[in-house]
Amino acid sequence: MPFDVGDLRTPGRAGPEQLRRNRRAVALWLFGVAGMILVMIALGGATRLSGSGLSIMEWAPFRGALPPLTEAEWQRLYALYRQIPQYALINEGFGLAGFKHIFWLEYLHRLWGRLLGVVFLVPFLWLWWRGAIERRLRPRLLVIFGLGAAQGAVGWFMVASGFLPDATAVSPYRLVIHLALALLLYAAILWTGLEVLRPAPTPAGLGPLRRAVIGCLVLIALTILAGGFVAGLKAGLTYNTFPLMDGRLVPAGYAELHPFLRNLTENIPAVQFDHRLLGTLTAAVVLTTVAWGAGFARAPARGALLALGAAVAAQYALGVATLLAVVPVGLATAHQTMAVLVLTAALVALHMIGPGRRV
Repeated sequence: MPFDVGDLRTPGRAGPEQLRRNRRAVALWLFGVAGMILVMIALGGATRLSGSGLSIMEWAPFRGALPPLTEAEWQRLYALYRQIPQYALINEGFGLAGFKHIFWLEYLHRLWGRLLGVVFLVPFLWLWWRGAIERRLRPRLLVIFGLGAAQGAVGWFMVASGFLPDATAVSPYRLVIHLALALLLYAAILWTGLEVLRPAPTPAGLGPLRRAVIGCLVLIALTILAGGFVAGLKAGLTYNTFPLMDGRLVPAGYAELHPFLRNLTENIPAVQFDHRLLGTLTAAVVLTTVAWGAGFARAPARGALLALGAAVAAQYALGVATLLAVVPVGLATAHQTMAVLVLTAALVALHMIGPGRRV
């Protein structure tokens, strides 16, 4: 039966068929928002890799929705950019044409973020007004919207770190915070959509396979965040061999910073080694879990597990290729995007393996 948004009714007064229609409408909206966040993360990666992220020196949530429309406005923005260290140390003399080249990607990234807010808020209010969103779901969605709004401020907090004296890029710490919040929003929206589309009763406990997939999810998240520090330090531009690093398993200078914990986030040899180690451990654990669970899981869960295994294998190969090619923009952007797809596959597998809490 085709879906008709005009048939949405209050869940408490709807029959089973109408409730199914309501749930489908809400789930499709949430999956659409999750897809836009995936594109946003990919755009963010391309923006960082191309050096475009510092090209817009103002945070103007409303006025900034329009691009420069006059030559005078272009010149004003270019003059602002010429004041920051990135211009003096990297792009000095590249002219207005060069500025426009890096400007448009950052503008698209910010515009997409604004569109994301509209695509979330407008259907949310309409579906709420129509009674399609169940009462217990509304507080969660309000929190998600608040976090999404905060992400804009976090993004500017990250960008502002690139305007500091002698800075030519943003702070790795702020970059990882920005990435972590984006992944949290993505996971929350995707998981909510899955719960709405495929509700299940509260489980009595967690089975061994479900616990194993949760462990895989933790490893995937840690590997992605470690990759954020690799990106922030541009650590992928060194040690471009695999599996050894400059002929060694553990690179020289791994623990040269003091105290030791600084090495985990500030030392290029340690940051790249840790990302490699986490990536290899994650791939091994995920593929072992997939091989074990696919032997007895039922058809939907088995398919989700196999998709997770394929995604992890592809991501590992893509990571090695990106490193060996010395981080070209296209491959590196694909690697960052694929990381989100791996997270997606793990969340779907977790949802399919056992019952989740009913929304």
